Amino acid sequence: MSAGSAVSTTYLELSQEDGSAHKFYEVTVNGCTVNVRYGRIGASGQTQTTTFATAQKAQAAAAKKVGEKVRKGYAPAVAGQRAPRPVTRRQVTSAPSTARATAPVLWRFNTGSSAFGIHVDDDHCWVGNQSGDVYTLDHDGTVLSRFQLPDGVKCLVADDFWIYAGCDDGKVYDLSAKLPFAAYDITADVDIFWLDIHEGVLNVSDRDGRLTVIDHEDEHQWARRSQGSHAWMVRADDRAVYHGHHQGVTAYAPDGGGELWHTPTRGGVLFGWQETDVVYAATAHRVIQRLSKTTGAIEATYTCDSAVYSCATSPGGRFVFAGDAASSVYCFDQDGRRLWKLGTGSGSALSMQYRDERLYLVTTDGSLVCVDAGEEAVAAAQQGTVPVARDIKLAAALPAQAPATTLDAVASVAHAPAGTVVVECVREAGRLRVHVLSEGYDSTWNVQFPRAIREPGARYAVDALHPAAGGFYRVRGEIRRLL
Repeated sequence: MSAGSAVSTTYLELSQEDGSAHKFYEVTVNGCTVNVRYGRIGASGQTQTTTFATAQKAQAAAAKKVGEKVRKGYAPAVAGQRAPRPVTRRQVTSAPSTARATAPVLWRFNTGSSAFGIHVDDDHCWVGNQSGDVYTLDHDGTVLSRFQLPDGVKCLVADDFWIYAGCDDGKVYDLSAKLPFAAYDITADVDIFWLDIHEGVLNVSDRDGRLTVIDHEDEHQWARRSQGSHAWMVRADDRAVYHGHHQGVTAYAPDGGGELWHTPTRGGVLFGWQETDVVYAATAHRVIQRLSKTTGAIEATYTCDSAVYSCATSPGGRFVFAGDAASSVYCFDQDGRRLWKLGTGSGSALSMQYRDERLYLVTTDGSLVCVDAGEEAVAAAQQGTVPVARDIKLAAALPAQAPATTLDAVASVAHAPAGTVVVECVREAGRLRVHVLSEGYDSTWNVQFPRAIREPGARYAVDALHPAAGGFYRVRGEIRRLL
């Protein structure tokens, strides 16, 4: 970087042979302004701009940023020479519905881009789209917040309290606090199709039919290649990881990855759902098949009229719902008898979730759709009577929360905010770990903590820590840097 020039740029890359990192960092100084751009190689990335009192201070701040990255292994490079991370956008078709009637849609929210990610909990509906937008709404359709992630959202998954977004940039973002943080960084050679998180352990299925398992410290545990490619399904629990691909479903032991069973399905698997004792595989051959988690035996088959893009159940599997490639949504009883088929009015459902007699869909036209799945509303819809759907508008002033990579110091350790837990980042065997300093916790346990903000010797105040089954703590709520 030349201090004498009005505008100077330093471009660095970190791309390791094992694929554990594949990212760039660019610093541009223009007078008193420092612009930082960073992200996965081949993507436009995120930007941060800071203005300083003098050009000298701007140059000093830029030099410090570059020095920090070089010490972490980044090296000077030429932009565009390395190949970008492989990314597969799911190619789907959506034909008009052949159903005779339209579903009773209560409200719909168009996110502006094709959407795959959905999660519905007691208070919120979450939807993530291919533009990297994640919105939260209440159950009546009011838009509450917006996150702007660096790349397209592949899926949204919940792990107890925590909500995660898996993105095309290879990162998994924790959306549970006010600002999102990158919680996991998936190896660069993995073309992510789907993911699931259970007790802080990340399970990733990909284009090549691999299953990659990453622990709470963002470190690779094991990987297996299943019999088929294009693995659009992964679900996990205490017993196994269930991996769906174009040759069926394979179950692996969570500790070590030994194969427990493999079951061929009727057509390649396009989506997966799980209940306590069974998994559901939605296939390209127009069916959903229910498999025993214990043996892999097929217990029931639910037949649709087109390839099945998504499925979900009511609690306990009493009702089974499906979305097909022809913009229709179905409901079956537990044994496979079709109860109804209706058009969505908004394209094909790429993901779905049922809650409290409502079926929430995210569709090929980028909409989050709330359907009244109650018996009375469905019966009326079959007779041609449906409510007037409300189209939800996004408030223009709603701010977008981007992922945080730095934190401002808020207080000294002695004056940490009341009720918070103090943790410290330390270097152990060449790696940065986080341990608890506050009393009442096991100081030997690691704390799952965003890598982007770890600095050796730094201390932080977190709202709460929760123990996980693997013998570590998970952060809940806000993270604050302490002086």
